[in-house]
Amino acid sequence: MLDKLAQKSTVLVVDDLPLNRKLQRLFLTEGGYRVIFAEDGIEALQKVKKHSPDLILLDVMMPRMDGFQVCRHIKNNSQTRFIPIILVTALNEIESKIKGIEAGADDFIAKPFNKLELLARVKSLLRIKHLNKELQQKIRQLEEAQIKLKKLAITDGLTGAYNYRFFKEQLEKELIRAKRHNNHISIVMMDIDYFKQYNDAHGHPAGDYVLRTIANILRNNIRNIDIAARYGGEEFALILIETNHKAASIVAEKIRKLIEDFNFKLEESQPSGKITVSMGVSTFPEDGKTFNELIDTADRRLYKAKEMGRNRVVLQ
Repeated sequence: MLDKLAQKSTVLVVDDLPLNRKLQRLFLTEGGYRVIFAEDGIEALQKVKKHSPDLILLDVMMPRMDGFQVCRHIKNNSQTRFIPIILVTALNEIESKIKGIEAGADDFIAKPFNKLELLARVKSLLRIKHLNKELQQKIRQLEEAQIKLKKLAITDGLTGAYNYRFFKEQLEKELIRAKRHNNHISIVMMDIDYFKQYNDAHGHPAGDYVLRTIANILRNNIRNIDIAARYGGEEFALILIETNHKAASIVAEKIRKLIEDFNFKLEESQPSGKITVSMGVSTFPEDGKTFNELIDTADRRLYKAKEMGRNRVVLQ
C-alpha cells in the first residue's frame, strides 16, 4: 500500500544524466511520489518557482550551475528556503559535505545509491517537513486565538466598543503622555435619553439594537487615535486625544446631531419622538488632571444636560 504522505508529495529530480533521472524516477514512482525533472541548475530554479516541489533530489556535478549553487539560491529565498534538499553526489569527501551543509542541504546520498536508502531518506525528510508545517499551522492558530482573546478582554461583547477596563487603562496612559508633552485630552460622557422607557416598551433585543447602532455611529465618526467605549449600561464615553475643549465640543455636537437624525426603529414612542443622547465634556488640564477628576467633571455636566431637558451637550 502506498504511503499517504508520498501520494501527496512532488519530488523534483535535478540531474544532467538521463540514466540517473530514469533510475530515480523508477524508484520514486514505485514509492508513490509524483516526479518532475530538471536537467541542470538553471532549469531547476525555474521548476522550483513554477511547481513548488515538496522535496528536491539535487545532483552536485552539473554544467552551468552546480548543485551547491542551486542549493544556496533555494535556501536564500524566503519562499523556497523550507523545501528539503538531498544532495546526490559521487563525492564522499568530508569537504564536499561541509560545502553542502554551508549551502543549506538537509541530507546527502552517494552514488550509486540504494533504492531503499533513497526512499527512506526522502520519506524521513518529508515527514519532518510535514510535521513542521503542522507545527506552523498550530502556532498560527494559537496566535489567532490569542488575538481573539485579547480583543474579547478589551471589548464589550454586545456593541464591539471598548469596555470600561480598557477605557480606564488608556485614559490613564494618555494622561501621562499629555502631562509629559503638555497636550490636551478631552473626555465626552454620554447617556441615551429615556433608554429604560424604550427598553421596557420594546424589549431587550430592541434596546440592544440601539446600543449597537450608537456604538457604530461613535466608531465611524472619531479618528483612529481616539477611543469609543461602552462605559456601562446605556452610557458611552469618548477619549479624544490631543483635543482641546473647543474642538471636543464640535465633535460632541456633531455626534449628538448624527444620533438625533438617525432613524432608529420604534423611536416614535420616545417622549421626543427620537432616540437622543445627553453629553458632558471635560478637558485636561483645565477641568482636571487625574482620571477621577475628569470623569467626575464630565459626569456632572452630563447630568446637568439631563436636567436642562436632555439631547444636548454641556461644556461648563
